[in-house]
Amino acid sequence: MANSSALDAGRRVPPVSQPTNEPDESFGEILSQYEQAHSHKAHEGLEGAVVAVTSDSVLVDIGFKTEGILPLADFQSAGETVKAGDKLVVTIKGRDPEGYYELSRLKVERPKDWSALEKAFADKAAISGVVSGVIKGGLSVDVGVRAFMPASRSGAKDAAEMEKLVGQEISCRIIKLDVADEDVVVDRRAILEEEERAAKERRYTEVKEGEVVHGTVRSLTDYGAFVDIGGVDALLHVADISWGRVNKPADVLTVGQAVEAKVLKVDPAKRRISLGMKQLQPHPWELVAEKYKVGERVHGSVTRVADFGAFVELERGVEGLIHLSEMSWSKKVRKPSDVVKPGEQVDVVILGVNPAERRISLGLKQALGDPWAEVPQKFPVGAVVEGTVTSLQKFGLFVQLAEGVEGMIHIGDLAADKRLNHPQEVVKVGQVVKALVLESDVEKRRLRLGMKQLVPTSLDEYIAEHKEGDLVTGRVSEVSGGRARVELGEGVHGSCRMGEAEAAALEPAAAPEPRSDLSSLSSMLEAKWKGGQSGRSKREGARAGQIRSFRIAKLDAAGKRIELELA
Repeated sequence: MANSSALDAGRRVPPVSQPTNEPDESFGEILSQYEQAHSHKAHEGLEGAVVAVTSDSVLVDIGFKTEGILPLADFQSAGETVKAGDKLVVTIKGRDPEGYYELSRLKVERPKDWSALEKAFADKAAISGVVSGVIKGGLSVDVGVRAFMPASRSGAKDAAEMEKLVGQEISCRIIKLDVADEDVVVDRRAILEEEERAAKERRYTEVKEGEVVHGTVRSLTDYGAFVDIGGVDALLHVADISWGRVNKPADVLTVGQAVEAKVLKVDPAKRRISLGMKQLQPHPWELVAEKYKVGERVHGSVTRVADFGAFVELERGVEGLIHLSEMSWSKKVRKPSDVVKPGEQVDVVILGVNPAERRISLGLKQALGDPWAEVPQKFPVGAVVEGTVTSLQKFGLFVQLAEGVEGMIHIGDLAADKRLNHPQEVVKVGQVVKALVLESDVEKRRLRLGMKQLVPTSLDEYIAEHKEGDLVTGRVSEVSGGRARVELGEGVHGSCRMGEAEAAALEPAAAPEPRSDLSSLSSMLEAKWKGGQSGRSKREGARAGQIRSFRIAKLDAAGKRIELELA
């Protein structure tokens, strides 16, 4: 039966024993069952017969339904030969995936040195032992005498790991010793924990700042990742993962991922190690001066928005700032979030590059085009324009003519017929008004407008009704520096340049004549000069208060000027 069984590699027979944990059983009951069940050598020191030798294994009949298996390499390394029929003393270690018993040729010596065990127990010293088998509730361990190790103190996570311990030499500590009953209980987990602590202490002193280490991501938090670098955990802060912005570690790392990092700081006293992954990559700002030139148009993604502007990632690790003032040509923008949002793709213009301070100034409005570039063509001086009143100030008001283009109307250019204390007496915000372009300065981005200039005045009407060469009558109101100021009508004045003869004949002005009503003055002038003046020489010098005849030499409607000459 043994030989036929050896040929049937597919047979699956359950293990002789499987560890179980029954919460309702006390430790004493488990230990008692162990003593009763293992008073014989059921699993160790078994004698078996070799039934077959393959290319890598030796099959042994140990009296069970399934054969046991030994690695052929064990015999070859020892210089031994083995063949079918040979007798071997073996120990059962466990079961392999195909159902065979895994065997060991371990020879266990068992000197009963109780005095040595008592001393080790009293000193809490570590001793060595060999795991001889899996039993109910734990493992059987040979420490010179038979000892019991509870599963909870084995350091194994599950039954499979316990099976792998069979045949291994381990370090353990005696936690119970009863010489009379020959009961010994040992603990392996405590030794493992002490060794782990000692290994960590050594690791904290072995790791040096600046060295490159390999590790495995053990856990992730919002502020970073903990990486196992050989028995100790080191912190990889979120800011040190990449030169680019990382919102949270989980976006770029996963638990169990193998990583390479640089040791940034070691604090053995506090048992802290800081790592950095980005430090192993070239700093992106090293090439910024070569890659980004002032005036260039670039593309980027808005990463975050602040009260003063928005940050745009041009490449991983390189961000620029769009200041609030560079977002729009219009003055209506009050906060950056009104213009851009995080994650938005934008085109911007490089306004400034400062690699030393790692700053790049960007302009969003510049990428949209400067509306003032077309102002001379769209809003030339003398043109009548229309716009919306955007704000009122004590000195005047602002009118939006186009997106990003505003003109200013001074309070003195609002109304011609009355004096204003505030623009709100005439207009209000949001009102659409028409105005005349008076001045334009594209470099300073200024447009001066006037509303009163669009309302016809008595001077405008006078100029419209006359032409150059016309003879007119007026009263000299002032003579100074060879020129005379002549009143031609209400609100209408002209200027007359006099020759040397007229200037020499100037007479000192007498006391001013009382001014009569302008309407009666016009009637008087019309009657007096109806047929021309015959009793006074044309060469008579002009004096203030004198009524005379003049000829219109030049009419300037745009400049609102009338040039006269003596008739």
